[in-house]
Amino acid sequence: MAPRKSPRERQMLVLESVIALVFVLVACVELCDGATVVDVYRLIQYDISGAPFGSRLAGLNHHATSLHFSPHADLSRTVLLIPLREFNISFVKENKPLGGLLFLLPQIFNFENKGEVGSNHLDGTEELLKNVLAELEQILIRTNLPYPVYFAFEDDNINAVLADIKKSDITGQPATATTGGYKFVVSALEPKSLVSPSITNIQGWLTGLKAGDDAHQLPTIAIVASYDTFGAAPALSVGSDSNGSGVVALLEVARLFSLLYSNPKTRGQYNLLFGLTSGGPYNYNGTRKWLRSFDQRLRESIDYAICIDSIGSWENELWIHVSKPPENSYIKQIMEDFSSVAEELGFNVNLKHKKINISNPRVAWEHEQFSRLRVTAATLSELSAAPELLEKTGGLIDSRHFVDEKAIIRGVKLVAESLARHIYGHQGKNIQIFADNSNLAVNPYYIRSWLDVLSQTPRVAPFFSKDDPFVMALKKELEDHTDEVNLQREALDGMFTFYDSTSAKLNIYQVASVTFDLLLLLVLGSYLIVLFSFLVITTRGLDDLISLFRRPPSRKVKTA
Repeated sequence: MAPRKSPRERQMLVLESVIALVFVLVACVELCDGATVVDVYRLIQYDISGAPFGSRLAGLNHHATSLHFSPHADLSRTVLLIPLREFNISFVKENKPLGGLLFLLPQIFNFENKGEVGSNHLDGTEELLKNVLAELEQILIRTNLPYPVYFAFEDDNINAVLADIKKSDITGQPATATTGGYKFVVSALEPKSLVSPSITNIQGWLTGLKAGDDAHQLPTIAIVASYDTFGAAPALSVGSDSNGSGVVALLEVARLFSLLYSNPKTRGQYNLLFGLTSGGPYNYNGTRKWLRSFDQRLRESIDYAICIDSIGSWENELWIHVSKPPENSYIKQIMEDFSSVAEELGFNVNLKHKKINISNPRVAWEHEQFSRLRVTAATLSELSAAPELLEKTGGLIDSRHFVDEKAIIRGVKLVAESLARHIYGHQGKNIQIFADNSNLAVNPYYIRSWLDVLSQTPRVAPFFSKDDPFVMALKKELEDHTDEVNLQREALDGMFTFYDSTSAKLNIYQVASVTFDLLLLLVLGSYLIVLFSFLVITTRGLDDLISLFRRPPSRKVKTA
């Protein structure tokens, strides 16, 4: 007969068994642990006059599939993972019921990508991807989608997950609760509407040489650019070209003229008003409120305004858009100044006239808000035609990769030289005030640094905080070059309603099938029964274990 174990030995056996059980449980957990964590960016959710658009949900907890799903598959509880490289635009137009949608975007659209930038010459693949994404974005922001829609960027981890999902789908074993696979989980609360979103305008002055005691008697030229954006994913809407390029150009023009105006001998007899406006994507709502804050005297002092919009990806041609007839004396003067400078710089500037309809609230160009108040204005842009509402406003395709800083430099030279000829009366003279290699030359390093900042800063105005660091940085920069800088905060007009939850963390779990779970449960149950029996035998003896399974005697037997 084997010697009975001491109490200490029995305790050690119990401890070893418990440790073994813990290892088994940890191994089971690892089989269902997160495969990876991915940063994802939600499709914008907003209303226009109560009509819902965009993605209406944020939370996600479904198995994933690829575009290789079965034609008869029920996708209502499935997340569809779609790389842009494989995407067919007709799929979104079908509007299938889905549990969720995740688009994988190439790294060239990632504003955090530090790769090659500033090329107007795209290869065939890049051009195709850009066109597909532009069309996809417009469809998504104009559709009411009753499920979560997210964007993410390709990397090794997500590509490996996609490859596994494709393999399962192709072999006819899509991810389900029965077969296992990958589960995508985004833990997010129900999106809430933003309360009283605001927009902020920034303005600064360079005061001209006083003819008398009152500088307000001098005529004024306004240089204006809208700085905010709108896109399918607010957390990705950096708008490097629209209108980061316009903001950069305005800041550099302000810097150049501050050098001239700092010296009384070179200070012009014009006041220069610089305006960085908000609400551009929403019918230039901020520009309208900014202008209406002017008194009649100031509005009447403005000779003309130049609005700068999207000048970061053009080659040989820019456009000046106006609302007043080309025969207007100020319009003729603007066109003559800009055309002569452009010719000297080796490119063309064309005039495009478009009447405004006062009864139509739609405002296609920023200068139209000036024209509605009878102030002469024009917009300088690489775009030959007015975009539609919420189109070309700094969306997914508008990244640093596609902006050429040399184009911005040429645009700055055009604006600065044209203004200088008007201010100093040098019309028709081949005089370069801002000549290369001079103290007044355009600074490419300044342009590059601010373009980089703008290209890494999403700027959808309703999501800005009251004293947003970016807005404060713009204000400080204007203060360095102009005087009387101030902010104007206004509420965004009520026809737009925006919702929060713009980015999240996607947890991807590789889960086992139900068959595996049942087998694992059987193994664990058997192990626990064996462990229990072993502990009873070693501590109390075999008889006690057997007695646990004996039928207890009846009361009659006990009484007898």
